[in-house]
Amino acid sequence: MKKTTLRFATVAAAAVMLLGTGAARADLLKDIREAKKIRIALDTGSPPYGFVNEAMKPVGSDVETAQMLAQDLGVALEIVQTTSPNRIPFLQTGKADIVVASLSVTPEREKVIDFSTPYAQILAVVAGPKGVTLNGFDDLKGKRVATTRGSNNDKVVTTGAKDAQIVRFDDDATLVTAAVSGQANIIATSPAIVSTVMLKSPQKDMVTKFTMSTVPLGIGLRKNEPELKAWINDWVTKNTANGKLVAIYKKYHGS
Repeated sequence: MKKTTLRFATVAAAAVMLLGTGAARADLLKDIREAKKIRIALDTGSPPYGFVNEAMKPVGSDVETAQMLAQDLGVALEIVQTTSPNRIPFLQTGKADIVVASLSVTPEREKVIDFSTPYAQILAVVAGPKGVTLNGFDDLKGKRVATTRGSNNDKVVTTGAKDAQIVRFDDDATLVTAAVSGQANIIATSPAIVSTVMLKSPQKDMVTKFTMSTVPLGIGLRKNEPELKAWINDWVTKNTANGKLVAIYKKYHGS
């Protein structure tokens, strides 16, 4: 009888501990405010969303978005440098509290993380030399197409152009370098990256050939963080209505 009672007490205590742990994990907003700091994963190798300027400071539309979010939350911003393949793992492993890194909202990603109300949109396009005819996925058959590993562009072009030779680079900065150097003449990416390639190498005469998809961008959060998600959704809604998020996007993307 004593052993049974003791065993029951032990199980009950463990259950209480687990419940307590769950409650703590479900209140990341409180933890952030108490720490007076929010860790935001940003990709500073993905212009114009994130890059390093001449003064060696991180800038870009996502960087300014993250800075404004931290300021309005009343905490310091700690930038956690990430790349496209690491954005979700950094979130899941607790290396970052949220992700603001041109993270497109997809059904697959929604299975493992939560998203805020979309704060911007992004086009997934195929770009190539002006004189080459590329009107759709069928025209990519047998061609070498470069993209950024783990990005939505990677997913869309891999699904749509099944007969193309897909070459993957680890981040947008490396993809840009490959395009500028001539390693990649056809790329599946965003219009911003195409503009960056042309800015660095106008003689490439690279133009957008067709749009693969249009998807919303959301701020990534871990599952089961209702308080933080509600605060961010309210923040996005307010700053979309007052034009602040629109102004940031227009500043860096021109539209």
